[in-house]
Amino acid sequence: MIILMAVIPAIAWGSIGLISGKLGGTANQQTVGMTWGALIFGIAVYGIYQPEMSGKAWIIGIISGLFWSLGQNQQFHAMKAIGISKTVPVSTGLQLAGNALAGVILFGEWKTTRMVVIGTIAMIVIIAGAALTSLKDKKNSALSDSDKDENTAAGVRAIILSTIGYVGYTIVVHYATVGMTTEESRAFTTATILPQAVGMVIGAGFFALIAHEVIMNSSTFKNILTGLIWGTGNIFMFLSIPKLGQAVSFSFSQMGIVISTFGSIYLLGEKKTNREMVYVTLGSIFVILGVIMLGIMKTL
Repeated sequence: MIILMAVIPAIAWGSIGLISGKLGGTANQQTVGMTWGALIFGIAVYGIYQPEMSGKAWIIGIISGLFWSLGQNQQFHAMKAIGISKTVPVSTGLQLAGNALAGVILFGEWKTTRMVVIGTIAMIVIIAGAALTSLKDKKNSALSDSDKDENTAAGVRAIILSTIGYVGYTIVVHYATVGMTTEESRAFTTATILPQAVGMVIGAGFFALIAHEVIMNSSTFKNILTGLIWGTGNIFMFLSIPKLGQAVSFSFSQMGIVISTFGSIYLLGEKKTNREMVYVTLGSIFVILGVIMLGIMKTL
């Protein structure tokens, strides 16, 4: 049951890029729309569970939401620059590496030599998979060299910032629950959902403000749907952390790479040569194998 709980975020988050791509809008409009949906979800969660809203829950939740807004906003920018099928695998690999390192260094989740060995191999496999998916077929390119350089540079910058944001948003909440029992951790996590959404709205609004973009339009309102979907994945991911740990829970949540990567190619029409399709397929398999290894490691 706990594994199923950990897989739900993969399904939810794996579809976000595809849905937002269909709904349209700029990166900032997509981010703001998502945060409004997440806020609606947060209010609903509060109404259903009515958790105790301590000052700590508000502070941790808002900080986590601010980190998230950086992560999601920059991921949307990366998708615009280099495409979903390239952004998601690379971003996934970096997020997995960051969260796994946090699990080891900050929370001591790899307790035996065997876990360290398997975990390290898993991370190498995941990073190799992410690198494979980003390879280009240099013999077939519709972009000029200058366009490729400009788009790639913008995409790389956005992915780096996105990784910092995404890793920060999970670590902050997990760090606050260290030492709590499973039930206490779940109660606290549930209490942070609404404050987290508030932080997300604040962060997204800030990015839209500095970009001087018109936000109140149809694309923004349409992307509320992506926020509701994200909220579903978010709560299940945090609820699985007390049982599976930071590294494994986040790793399972990222298996949505298959949905987003191949969906962007077959549903959104992102162009790939035959050689690039081989790279993407092998890279995705590597990432999934790495995630499975991290899952097996938890049983050792």
